[in-house]
Amino acid sequence: MKLLLRPAPWAAVMARVRSDPSARKRHTRWISALALVLGVAVATTSPAETVSPRRLLEVTDLGNPVISPDGRYVAFRTEQASIARNTYDTRWYVQALDGKSPPLRVADGGAPLREYVTGLALPSPAIWSPDGKWIYYRARLNGRVSVWRAATDGSGAHAVTSDPADVRDFTLSGNGQTLMYSVGATREEVIAAEESEYDRGVRIDDTVDIAAGLFRSSKIDGRPTTQRFLGDWFSTGPLLAKVPNRWKAVDLATMTTRDLSASELPAHPLKAADLSPDLPASPTKIAQSPGDGRIAVLMPGKKEKGLLMSRYVELAMLPDRHASHPVRCMAKLCHDRYITDIQWRPGSDEVLFTVMDFHKGRAQLIYAWNVVTGTVRPIVLSDGLCSGSQRYWDTTFALSSGTLVCVAAEADRPPRLEAIDLANGQRRILFEPNKKLEADIAATVPARLIRWKDAQGQEFTGQLFEARGASAGHPPPLFVTFYTCDGFLRGGLGDEWPLATLAEDGISALCINAIPAELRLDVVANYDQGRAAVDSVVKLLSAEGRIDRTRVGMGGLSYGSEVTLWTLAHSDVVTAASVSGISVTPTYYLFNSLRDAFRSNLRKLWHLGAPDETLKRWREISPAYQLDRIKAPILFQLPEQEYRMTLDYALPLVRRHQADIYVFPDETHIKFQPRHKLAVYERNVDWFRFWLQGYEDPSPDKTGQYRIWREMKKATAKPHASAEAHDGS
Repeated sequence: MKLLLRPAPWAAVMARVRSDPSARKRHTRWISALALVLGVAVATTSPAETVSPRRLLEVTDLGNPVISPDGRYVAFRTEQASIARNTYDTRWYVQALDGKSPPLRVADGGAPLREYVTGLALPSPAIWSPDGKWIYYRARLNGRVSVWRAATDGSGAHAVTSDPADVRDFTLSGNGQTLMYSVGATREEVIAAEESEYDRGVRIDDTVDIAAGLFRSSKIDGRPTTQRFLGDWFSTGPLLAKVPNRWKAVDLATMTTRDLSASELPAHPLKAADLSPDLPASPTKIAQSPGDGRIAVLMPGKKEKGLLMSRYVELAMLPDRHASHPVRCMAKLCHDRYITDIQWRPGSDEVLFTVMDFHKGRAQLIYAWNVVTGTVRPIVLSDGLCSGSQRYWDTTFALSSGTLVCVAAEADRPPRLEAIDLANGQRRILFEPNKKLEADIAATVPARLIRWKDAQGQEFTGQLFEARGASAGHPPPLFVTFYTCDGFLRGGLGDEWPLATLAEDGISALCINAIPAELRLDVVANYDQGRAAVDSVVKLLSAEGRIDRTRVGMGGLSYGSEVTLWTLAHSDVVTAASVSGISVTPTYYLFNSLRDAFRSNLRKLWHLGAPDETLKRWREISPAYQLDRIKAPILFQLPEQEYRMTLDYALPLVRRHQADIYVFPDETHIKFQPRHKLAVYERNVDWFRFWLQGYEDPSPDKTGQYRIWREMKKATAKPHASAEAHDGS
């Protein structure tokens, strides 16, 4: 019998692969296999390169898309790490929405402006001039935050403001002739206040972040800066941040600046307090129609017993700001959904709303609700994010009457700029700066969404990067990180554990999503869902012969760090761990106990008072009282602003050769300096390869590191002579 093969429809196949992430994964292996059968080679630009920590760090992120007034162009900003200069390069681009021409670089964006607590890049969207000739944007350049404008034809950019204070906010008049901006204390006033405190002594009160350091302990503003608590929980900012706004105006024809009177101030965005007090619930998000007085709102859904807040969000519309009876979206696609964002489609009766789909691993779906007809139609059904990279803080998509522009990203597919036709949902890629990395991940360690249940029937989802080169009969180790798995997964939430690199090095890597909105009133149940997720997935993957259950690593940041330590204390499934973050301890309480907001939140969420007041509860929750239960070695890679609050449990573990601690100066809750990020990435890879594979990198620079870890391995192989646990006595 002769085997007859029809010519492969390569063009159709590859078009399908490029446009559909799931198809891309399905077809990757069979295309290669078919090529072998046919005796032909699949054309590629170059062989797949290693997905190294540095390549993951140097991904080009995209954000802040804004569509021009005529709907023909989009402005957006890129951000990319520079290891050599230990900073990030940002650039502004303008591109036609038809996608027929590449983006035009129009300006440098300066150093990213960052959120003080997390270190994440803040959104910094541009404003188009009405004639489309300019974009205006806020940028930190030459040591100051100013408003700049760039010509959209690429002919140049210059600062519009030259103020002794950093610009906090700005807006453009309707005719585009006047720019209004706000400032607080001048840079010189801030420096003088810092130096005065230094000379006269810092008075310790409830505004001082004792754990972070007293004098210029942050570099968020581009220079060593003193910081203070600003209000609820851990919200912080620079010294004198509470100085009220002063508004000024720049005449863009003459470039003259004047102060604005109270009657000239720009209108503030609509807030919940501006709406009727008779609404059934206070809106959590508001979007006002640009053409009339209609207002779209999100309101919390019905709260279930035992939960701190509702799992679901209700979408509704108010005819005007005085209305007290919202018109709710009654369509099935609006019910029992976790809606995260709303925007009005210009010139229409439609509100576009974004849904987080937990069954699809926190993928974002976008729908359009017609507030007149009540109908809902899908716009974007994605497998990942469509509202910005995970590294940006609270970004959203851009919208015109006919087009939606978003930054799309999936677990194994880096950020790219896409345009979606609102009439038919057709998607087209505008800008794809990370195409080579995407191809290499697809060819070597693609991710896939998995679902499973624990013994109590709780369903979990996670993105699994299976170990490259694993063979039957020799299952690989497993690394898990727990919290959220949104968008492109470089290193999980907080970006510390390079998942694709671990998989290439023979360790399957899994990012696990916490159960949606599971903010229970009982924090123990919150912690234990992570333990249950890890125990159950290890059991499942081991039973399938896909991992070695005796070699399991775990890592986490913030809540993920707390869950990691809880899992170590309440399960024997984890072989080695790595954490970046704090847990509740007596020192944590002491450092923050002057603040009413801290004490009330700790009592509300953790049911904890002072340690001598609620000792039984402290023993139940804090790892400082559970050291006798923790057997696995732990790598601590901590920001300087937080590490002091971990010493209750970290130092006893070091004394018994069960922990190794590294602290990164001038870092926030989420580390952001490129050299620090790379060091964290590489050390985590070394750590888990050492404990899970017995591998040591031969680099001479790492000799001391492995000497310490070998001593730890000897010590952890023996029973602990003393538990060294705090007993409160």
